[in-house]
Amino acid sequence: MKQQDFTTGPIGKQLLAFSLPILVTNLLQTSYQFVDSLWVGNLLGANALGAVAVSSTVIFTVLSFIIGVNNATLTILSQLKGKDDDASLRSFVNAFVVILSGMAIALGAAGFIFAIDILQFLGTPPSMIADAVRYLQINFLGILFLFGYNFISTVFRALGNSRTPVRFVLMAVILNAVLDPLFIHVFDWGIDGAAYATVTAQGTAFFYGLIVSIRYRQIPFTLPKLPKKEEVSIILKQGIPSGMQMMVISAGMAAIMSVVTSFGPDAVAGYGAAQRLDSIIMLPAHALGTAVNSMAGQNIAIKQWDRVKKITTYALLLNLAAMLLAAVIIFLFAKWGIRMFISDEGAVAFGTEYVKIIAFFYPFLGLNFVWNGVVRAAGAMFQVLLLNIASFWVLRFPLTALFAKWLGEKGIGVGIASSFVISSLLAYAYYRFGKWREKELFKEQA
Repeated sequence: MKQQDFTTGPIGKQLLAFSLPILVTNLLQTSYQFVDSLWVGNLLGANALGAVAVSSTVIFTVLSFIIGVNNATLTILSQLKGKDDDASLRSFVNAFVVILSGMAIALGAAGFIFAIDILQFLGTPPSMIADAVRYLQINFLGILFLFGYNFISTVFRALGNSRTPVRFVLMAVILNAVLDPLFIHVFDWGIDGAAYATVTAQGTAFFYGLIVSIRYRQIPFTLPKLPKKEEVSIILKQGIPSGMQMMVISAGMAAIMSVVTSFGPDAVAGYGAAQRLDSIIMLPAHALGTAVNSMAGQNIAIKQWDRVKKITTYALLLNLAAMLLAAVIIFLFAKWGIRMFISDEGAVAFGTEYVKIIAFFYPFLGLNFVWNGVVRAAGAMFQVLLLNIASFWVLRFPLTALFAKWLGEKGIGVGIASSFVISSLLAYAYYRFGKWREKELFKEQA
């Protein structure tokens, strides 16, 4: 559970050792909803599975915001770690605890009260609404745990420890897999049992993380107190645009789905299966983006620009190697991969064609994660937000709609693939020529 100082030492070895546990953590988190859906679908049937699927869309949106805010946490705390400023680090951890707790309580209360309105707005079928409301409300009651264990994991990574968070997430996944059948079937709690299993697993992971942090003095927690005005200002200026980045991505994905749905149920099912593969393929890029954020952040804090450049270069090379390998595998086994999720021939044909079109364009998307991760490490959150808006709303959605109009359903893959290339050029242009290096994160404090 040793913390890592990334301002010295062999960069390639550090990057590989630091990013691999993040990759494992992301893989475990991806399996979380899969396990939930597996038990609900088999024990309660299609109607309950549909209710969980609709509710999960809302939960994913909230989780996206949490991940976004945690990116700001990673940036601020990694820079303080790089400066070796223990007093400010302790103070900012306290500020994050107070602000994120307030956010979690407010979101939990609002989500619980307006659960039925949210689900009706999403067009939830009347046969599913009652189950979906209960599932969503129980999850909103436990949202503090979701915030909590994600925050603790992020603080560990900011301090250079990516291994310990694997234990928290592994515990949550295993506990959820065990409690799901127990609560759903043995205790006969139905869909409520699935929600209670999730909340219990997340709560246990949160308290375990808290105990480990305090017992081994890994995170400088203090008794909560009101944060300083300057700290609140820095956190909100970083956290709000960072949280909005993930919301922009979620909304962009929903917009693209509106293009897919115009081609009928086979296209929707095939695209849905392809997206499940996509979430697995992109795990190395996500892990590298997070690792670069922490590693570059520590070095940016003390103006070690040569080392920041080397970290970026190593990450780009590692990304290309991992994503090209993934591209070859997914191209060769596209049909088998799609068939893991669906069996209808029309849907399999669409999904296979889509994956083969897009396979060798994934490395370009991976480059975005690296360049944006470095820029984010400097605290240029608003600029990364603008890059994401351009990526999804100026490029990906319009190009998908345009090529779909020209080429039919094949155009969906062509449009998305072309957006990957152009958005990577935009990300590089800002990394190369932008003024992110001039960002002074703590000038308000000074």
